Amino acid sequence: MPEDKTTNKVSLKRVIIKGVLLFLLIDILFTPLSPLPILGQISAYNVIYPGRVRLPYGENPDQAYNLSLFNLEAMFASHVLAATKNPVDEYRVLIIGDSSVWGYLIKPENTLSGYINAANIKISNGRTVRAYNLGYPTLSLLKDLLILNYATRYQPDMIVWMVTLESFPVAKQLDSPIVQNNPSTVQNLITTYSLNLNPHDPKFATPNLWDSTLVGERRALADILRLQLYGVMWSATGIDQYYPQSYEPPQENLASDETFHGLLPPYLNPADLSLDIISAGINMTGNIPILYVNEPIYISHGENSDIRYNFFYPRWAYDQYRQLFADSCSTGGWHCLDEWNLVPPDEFTNSAIHMSPLGTQTLAFVLEHAILSLTSP
Repeated sequence: MPEDKTTNKVSLKRVIIKGVLLFLLIDILFTPLSPLPILGQISAYNVIYPGRVRLPYGENPDQAYNLSLFNLEAMFASHVLAATKNPVDEYRVLIIGDSSVWGYLIKPENTLSGYINAANIKISNGRTVRAYNLGYPTLSLLKDLLILNYATRYQPDMIVWMVTLESFPVAKQLDSPIVQNNPSTVQNLITTYSLNLNPHDPKFATPNLWDSTLVGERRALADILRLQLYGVMWSATGIDQYYPQSYEPPQENLASDETFHGLLPPYLNPADLSLDIISAGINMTGNIPILYVNEPIYISHGENSDIRYNFFYPRWAYDQYRQLFADSCSTGGWHCLDEWNLVPPDEFTNSAIHMSPLGTQTLAFVLEHAILSLTSP
């Protein structure tokens, strides 16, 4: 009997349709059980090859062997911090902050954590200070709090939180992509610590049902895999960022503009700054000491330098910020350092906060003494 080709085509079509529908049904049903958190924790770093000494970040992955992603589990699993701590020998110090801490344009060994670890300092009970670089590019205290919130699970003994005025404005707190793409965690932080921010701000990424499916999350899954693959080249070369052959130095001649994020002199209103996020850090870490450090900035001596210190800061706003910072430290009983003018202008690279290796080493030396002072009985 001849084969009924029409029937076979109809049957094949039905099988394909049923298969597609079954896949979509499974994809939607398993949406609440997203594999991203679990897959992010599975890492070849610290097992097959060394953990990274900086959190993953990069815009040129093929040259930097690094990339930016928003999965905190994967980011921390790739970091050397995820290796087992020896509580008898190690005094663990986590350094958080912006790209100056991460070490833009400088090698890992020339970062704050690199210099502190090279000094091999010991506290009074004989434990060796081991510093971990948890800086992350973008200026936002809320971004720092997000990273600190995740990092507390790794048994820190001390936190060094590097800050600068540009990370304080309330209006900037939700501008960091890593903040926007971790909405549930950040919203919980806002609510838990009663921060002066809107947990329903439209800047938050709000994935729809499709975005939350396995298909919708394929980019995030691919990024997790790519991070593992780039670990091969990272372990072989130690390269984790692209170093351009040249770059523009900080702006020396400045505009005669006295505004700071739309604010005008003569007074900087404390309500415009997220000082409550600094307080939240104290509440979050409990008995773990935090050292707040107002980091060095580039100080211009060029045109209109009597009006502005640099591209970021008009003098009136920065001077008042320093006073507000000092007052908050005094009132709150916080451990604070103000090292705003520690590093000379020649030791900045391409911005008013990015320091050269020598500038970074100068600051690291100050931090070493501060850490020892805070650990003295």
